[in-house]
Amino acid sequence: MASHRKLRAAAVVCAAVAVAGPASAAAWAAPPAAVRAAVQETAPLQPVPSPSPDPFADLTPDEIVDRAVTATQSATSLRMAGRVVSEGQRLDIDFAVNERDECTGLMRIDGGTAELRRVDDFTYMKGDEAFWRVSMTSQGMSKPQIDATIELVKGRWLKIAPGQAGSSDLSGVCDLQGLLASLDEDKAEPGTLVRGPDGEVDGTPVATLVKKETGTETTAPETTTAPGTAEPEPAKPETTTVSVSQEGKPYILKMVKTGGEEPGSMTLSDFDKPVDVVVPPASETVDLSKLGGTSA
Repeated sequence: MASHRKLRAAAVVCAAVAVAGPASAAAWAAPPAAVRAAVQETAPLQPVPSPSPDPFADLTPDEIVDRAVTATQSATSLRMAGRVVSEGQRLDIDFAVNERDECTGLMRIDGGTAELRRVDDFTYMKGDEAFWRVSMTSQGMSKPQIDATIELVKGRWLKIAPGQAGSSDLSGVCDLQGLLASLDEDKAEPGTLVRGPDGEVDGTPVATLVKKETGTETTAPETTTAPGTAEPEPAKPETTTVSVSQEGKPYILKMVKTGGEEPGSMTLSDFDKPVDVVVPPASETVDLSKLGGTSA
C-alpha cells in the first residue's frame, strides 16, 4: 500500500538523518584542517611534564601529525565519543567500530536515545519515542505520519538489509577504513601547526598540536534581517588542537575545536580492542521490508 511505502521511507529517512552526526563525527579523526562537527564543551588539557625522553623531541609538528595519522590508520578497531552537530542538531555519540565494518553504540538527540548495531552486513537501529519524534519532526513529517511510524517500530529494532533504502547511509557509520581514510584528506598546510603544552587524555600523556585559522572571521549565511533585529555576530577564528599519545603507538586520542561556527571535541580510544556486537532477537526486530516498498 502507498501509505506503508511512505511510512517505510519516512523511517529510513529518520534513521539516516539521525546517524548523519556519527558519520560526520568520523571526520574528527582527521588532522586539524579536516575537522568537522560541533561537540560538547570540554575543559582545556592540563599541562603535565613530558615523558623522559620525549618521543617527539626531534620531530616537527607536521612530522608528529604524519606519524599520528599513520598509526591511527593502522588501528583494527576504535571507539569514538563526543557530541556532534548535524545541520543544527546536537547529537551525543559513543560508538565502537572494527575493520569488519561491525559497530555498536548509542546516540542521543534532544533527550531522545537510539542504539545502532551492524553485524553480518545487517544494520539494526532501536530508538525511544523521543528520539524518533525529534528525528522525524526535523524532516517535516506530520504528526499522524510520526504517530503511525512510531507505532510500527516502538520497542523494536529496525532491521535493514544490504541494498535496502538507507542501508548505505547507515553502514557508512561503521566503515572503519572509510572513516580513517579521511585522515589523508585536507591536511593542514605545512608549517601552520605549532606544538602546544603537553597534557593528558584519560591518564595518557599526550603531545598537543595546535592550528589557528587566520584571515577574516566567519559570518553566518547572508539573510534578510528584520528592522530592529541585531545582525548576527561573526564567529571567532577557529583554533583546533590535536592530542597525540606519547606512550606506545602515537594514536590521535582527542581533537578539540574552539571558535568558528562548529566548536567541539571528540575522543578516540580502545584502539585494536575487540568489538562485540550482539544480534537482536528476531522477536524484537521489525524488518524494513515489512513496512512496504522495495529494495533500493
